[in-house]
Amino acid sequence: MPPARSSLPHRALGHTGRDVSVIGLGTWQLGADWGDVSDEDAAAVLAASVDAGVTLFDTADVYGDGRSEQIIGRFLAAHPGHGITVATKMGRRQEQRAENYTAANFQVWTDRSRRNLGVETLDLVQLHCPPTAVLDDERTFDALDGLVDAGAIAAYGASVETVAQGLRVLGRPGLANVQIIINPFRLKPLDEFLPAAAAAGVAVFARVPLASGLLSGRYTTATTFSAADHRSYNREGQAFDKGETFSGVDFETGLAAATELSAVLPDGVSLPAATLAWIVAQPGVTAVIPGARTPAQATANAAAASALDDPEAYAAFDAAVHEVYDRRLRAAIHPQW
Repeated sequence: MPPARSSLPHRALGHTGRDVSVIGLGTWQLGADWGDVSDEDAAAVLAASVDAGVTLFDTADVYGDGRSEQIIGRFLAAHPGHGITVATKMGRRQEQRAENYTAANFQVWTDRSRRNLGVETLDLVQLHCPPTAVLDDERTFDALDGLVDAGAIAAYGASVETVAQGLRVLGRPGLANVQIIINPFRLKPLDEFLPAAAAAGVAVFARVPLASGLLSGRYTTATTFSAADHRSYNREGQAFDKGETFSGVDFETGLAAATELSAVLPDGVSLPAATLAWIVAQPGVTAVIPGARTPAQATANAAAASALDDPEAYAAFDAAVHEVYDRRLRAAIHPQW
């Protein structure tokens, strides 16, 4: 299969010399923690994304204990010349204590991801929301530079929970990207982080763009999730940072906020499409990485890049995003992340 051809814009992936589509595919849901997705359905989601012009897959070594990487690896092997950049993550295979982030563990973890993905060199490896002490330690980046020098990885970045963590890691000279939560329920990165990342020439991936589905426009107060879904078991941070589930927003508050945002959209523009387009439009954002459980969702995500091309529609939605955030969410969300 030749490299994807589509109208999706591409932006530079930091200093790597690569370009990636402004809408990528997050693949947490293809591994675990979102209910069951079969191998066949997962492969169909990857295929639909590429057909729609997506050239960035984001995964991690712990998604389904490597299942997400393995599914992607099989897809890549079946589609030579795919033109896809795969960004994986490492650092959560052991307890997230600073002493576990060693050069030896980095080697083990990246070797496992290379096997899962079926590649000699990983395109991009991101530290997976490590403790702040890891981001402050010169040895962390010496070890990552060593993996680059050895040809195990082509580039590295960091996925972070807080704006403060993102800002402190931007000064690392080898850093290619930072991944951080950005959506209409998480506006703090717009204040200082995005301008600083742009000034540093560091790419930014916006994750959890639909706030775990709160911004999908499909949920109601009666919506429930399976026991295996993090939206059931992690609402208060029982398993990992609660900001990863619904962006840390109270479920019913998020539903009310989403209803208000939907009300300002023109006919034919859905809330998830507007949300993805709004994120892509933020200066400093390189790509947004929504997940998809079906080919139809993957196709719709890619098409969303142009959902707010009308300047008046964008301005109305942007104004509503800021007003709703300030009134409903800022006091609870802004200080935490």
